[in-house]
Formats: sequence, structure tokens, C-alpha cells
Amino acid sequence: MEYKDYYKIMGLKRDASQDEIKRTHRKLARKYHPDVSKEPNAEARFKETAEAYEVLKDPEKRAAYDRLDPNVKSGQGFHPPPNWDSGFEFRGGGFTSAGGSGFSDFFEELFGQQAHAAQFNARGQDHHAKVVVDLDDAFHGATRSISLQSPELDEQGQMRVVNRTLKVKIPKGIKEGQQIRLIGQGSAGMGQGGKGDLYLEIHFRPHPFYRVEGRDLHMQLPVAPWEVALGATVKTPTPTGTVDLKIPTGSNSGNKLRLKGRGIPGTTAGDIYVILSVVVPPAESDQAKVLYKEMADKLAFNPRKGMGV
Repeated sequence: MEYKDYYKIMGLKRDASQDEIKRTHRKLARKYHPDVSKEPNAEARFKETAEAYEVLKDPEKRAAYDRLDPNVKSGQGFHPPPNWDSGFEFRGGGFTSAGGSGFSDFFEELFGQQAHAAQFNARGQDHHAKVVVDLDDAFHGATRSISLQSPELDEQGQMRVVNRTLKVKIPKGIKEGQQIRLIGQGSAGMGQGGKGDLYLEIHFRPHPFYRVEGRDLHMQLPVAPWEVALGATVKTPTPTGTVDLKIPTGSNSGNKLRLKGRGIPGTTAGDIYVILSVVVPPAESDQAKVLYKEMADKLAFNPRKGMGV
């Protein structure tokens, strides 16, 4: 029987902490999970790592394993010394494969029939995908059909990519970057392990009017020169309908106004920030040219006065 160095299998030092053992196992389990791994001998490495973790995660099993004589740890023909496990009560473990105990002969020699009683239940891999939806969906909610590709094992145990179409409920008030969790839509588990989940990260399609920041929206609103100079109430679009926006007298291009609570809904709804953008009418007619000439003569306005010219 060949000795197995569980620390070497997991790439750990013999004084590794329990937290370090747990973190390393998570990393290796993701790397070698047969559902998604492209590593050579992924399934064998996955089981080998799981066996090492089964021993090292349990303080009693680990202590008993550490008591083995270093001089007899290498080569074939290894046998544990008599009564090597006296004084220890091993708790039930947690892994096996569909075709048997899943443990190596080395493990079974050390821990006896407990290896046969244990069950290996590996939860399936979680999947992550980005989904693009309309900004309007965040204001009203919606149910959308989405198509995505995901890896699956076929009947021969070979990895393949399949196309899936799912109906997804987009909740009202969702923000960009927020995730929707679809339970059981990830990879299938191993043994009695359940399926993983599918996490959809929400992104909004570019909108012709609005730029999104959290729950707030920012928009450029075209206004006429007289509307900012004299003040006015103008019709302004929002995702929930048109509102009347009051422009204060003496406003200017670049001034920002706030429509409170008109942003993406939530416990505290966002706002819409309106940035005024003055649009100058073109001097395309004789009448327009006369008006502009009259303004130039009578207003004597110099927009560069603050620059000293």
C-alpha cells in the first residue's frame, strides 16, 4: 500500500492552519471539479484532494495522521503501526464516488470501515452570466427570456456546451450590477450533492436620454436661450412619464436641477439630475439674422469678458 502525503497533495505546509486548509480546498475543488475543469485527470485530482481534505479538516483524524512514523512514510508496503489510532474517536467523514467508497486503500487502512460508511456529496458548480436588460425594466419589472451557453456533462461523461433559454423575472427596482440568483440552474452535483445556482449580473442597455449611477439618472435637457434667461416651465421626459420642470430665471448651460424620487425605485428611490444644455437657434432666415443683429447691437454682451478680452 502506498503512503499518501495529504499535505503535499494540497500544497500545504504541515503547520497549516484550519482556515488555510479550508481556503486551499475551496480553490482546488473549483480547479478540478469534473463538471468544469479542463485539467488533465481532473476527476482523479478532485477525489484525491477531497480525501486529503477529509483527513486534514478533522482535528482528530489530522492528529492521528501526524503521529505516523516519518521513517515509514515512503515507498510501497506501508502499514500503520499497531494501535496507532488508540485514544482517538473518528467522526464520520464525507465522500465517496458512485462506484464505491471513493477512498484510497491508504485511507481505508488508516480509518477502517468508516471510509465505507462515509458519503461524498459535492454540490454542483455555480455559474455566472451577464444579462443586458432595458432601463424601463428597473422601473416597472418584467419577465424576459434569455439565452445563454453553459457546460454540461453528457451521458458519456464528456463536457459539452449547450444552449439554454430561461424565463427570468426582472424585479422592479433592480440596479445595474445587482445579481439575480436562480436556484438549481448551475451544474449538477456529484453523489447526493445538489445542483449549483446560476447568478445573473444585470446590466442596462445604453439609453438615448439617461446615464445611470446607482439608482440615480443623469440627463442632458436641451433648452432655448430665452428659457434660461427669463425662466420657464418646460416639459421633461422621465421613465415614468412627462413632468413639468421649472427653470429658474438667469440659469445657464451646465446648471443642474434635481427631480427628487424620480430615479430607479427602491426603499429610497433615486433622483433624476437634469443638466441644462442651451441650444442656439440657427440663423437660417432673414428674420432670424435681423434678430441676432439687433441682440448684438442692443445687448452688447461679451461672453469672454471674464477672460480679460
